[in-house]
Amino acid sequence: MNQQRLRLAIQKSGRLSDGSKKLIKECGINIQNGKNQLIAPAPNFPLDLLYLRNDDIPKYVENGTADIGIVGENILIEQSPVVTKLQKMGFSKCRLSLAIPKGENYTDLSYFEGKKIATSYPNTLQQFLMQNNIQADIHRISGSVEIAPSIGLADAVCDIVSSGSTLFSNGLKEVKVVLKSEAVLIANKNIDDDKQNIINQLQFRINAVNRAKSNKYILLNAPNNNLKAISKVLPGMKSPTIIPLAESGWSAVHSVVNESDFWSKIDQLRALGAEGILVIPIEKMIA
Repeated sequence: MNQQRLRLAIQKSGRLSDGSKKLIKECGINIQNGKNQLIAPAPNFPLDLLYLRNDDIPKYVENGTADIGIVGENILIEQSPVVTKLQKMGFSKCRLSLAIPKGENYTDLSYFEGKKIATSYPNTLQQFLMQNNIQADIHRISGSVEIAPSIGLADAVCDIVSSGSTLFSNGLKEVKVVLKSEAVLIANKNIDDDKQNIINQLQFRINAVNRAKSNKYILLNAPNNNLKAISKVLPGMKSPTIIPLAESGWSAVHSVVNESDFWSKIDQLRALGAEGILVIPIEKMIA
């Protein structure tokens, strides 16, 4: 009996596509891509990639054409499809923000009362304005939202912002974040047990890769009289590995440090007499 294969929908091109393909590769899954190929099989994992427009992924997952998909959370919130959100992916982070012409004076959200706002996310924007008791005229636009104020179509825009350079180049300034977004993994509501097992295997690999990205492997030499204090600074996954050195009174300590705590930990370790500190990237991290 042939093993079932999981169908994963990802963006055909763009930042979300690049991040998705990079993560799949880091998970050890090889994809056989052909020129202009819309379906690509993985020879070493029961997975087929479907290359779709970002806006189409939620409905393809909802109707079962794809079993799972990687999509921007902003699209998921805007469309509200009947799917299961499995997890955030940790890449393609951005925000949906309100922006106005640079020369305008902005104080608070009351600025938008009665204004015309151009956006590709009318449902999300409407919900946000209702929550803040703001009445505005929403104009739905597909693409090139930033030019709306300069051609007199709108007073402001609500659009996806990453670096803010596109807004700046169009004479706009970001004034209010509506929501923060990143890539998320979604699934069809009616996944059978066999495909769920494949999803579990895939999520196991994804989580191992993402944990590794947020942690560093650290090696250092420490004076034995401060090992207890150093061990408290470096708990590791359970506890640090301590190996006696040839030089009396010293030990090598191996552990894992979270990226967000890294520099503060280094300062504490140096204050406790740690020397020869080496920091190494982690490729995979299995909890």
